[in-house]
Parts: sequence; structure tokens; C-alpha cells
Amino acid sequence: MSDDEVPADGSTADDDPFAAEIDRARDLLDGDGIEAVHVGVVRDGEVDTTFAQRSDGDSGGEGEGLRALALLAAHVRLVANEAGVDASTVAGDAATLAGQVERIPASTEDLPEE
Repeated sequence: MSDDEVPADGSTADDDPFAAEIDRARDLLDGDGIEAVHVGVVRDGEVDTTFAQRSDGDSGGEGEGLRALALLAAHVRLVANEAGVDASTVAGDAATLAGQVERIPASTEDLPEE
């Protein structure tokens, strides 16, 4: 989307914090120095996620695992900040949820009930 285009809902980054976050994500993805990315999108209750990282030539290297963990840690901290709880609480809940699902749910309706 160009700077002149307005989303279908008419929102702009000036009046919608969500639109501002989408613009920020686009800016982050516009760099050449990106080593890894993990994106999750929820649209109409459907969850879509993707993960990609640049390889240093040695597949399965320690650096790749650390990048993935760094992304996970950043996400856990973000969720904790949004929820107003400790990161360890979110990490524990995420680990419990991960143990209860055999695959990444394709829909929020597919999440296990508590």
C-alpha cells in the first residue's frame, strides 16, 4: 500500500493505533539487515502464521536457534506488557498451551478450552 492509499475501513495511522502498528511493521520489514521474521495474522477468527530466517550457510546452526528464541522472547514480553502481567506468566501459559495442541490452530475457535 502506498502512502497515499487508505485502508478499506478508511482508517489512517493518525487516527487508529492499529493502523499505526501496521505501518510500523511495514517499515520494519523494509530493511535489508533483517535476519529473521515471525508474523502472525488473525483475520475473521482465522489464524495465519509464518516464520523465516536467513541462514549463515550452516543449516540448523546455533545462531538460527537463538534468533528464533529471540523472536519468541520478544513476543512473550510484548504479550506480557499488553496483558499487564509478568513475562514468566505468559511464557508458562504459552508452554502449557503448546503442550495441549498438536498443531498450530488455524482458527481461534480451534484453541483448547481451559
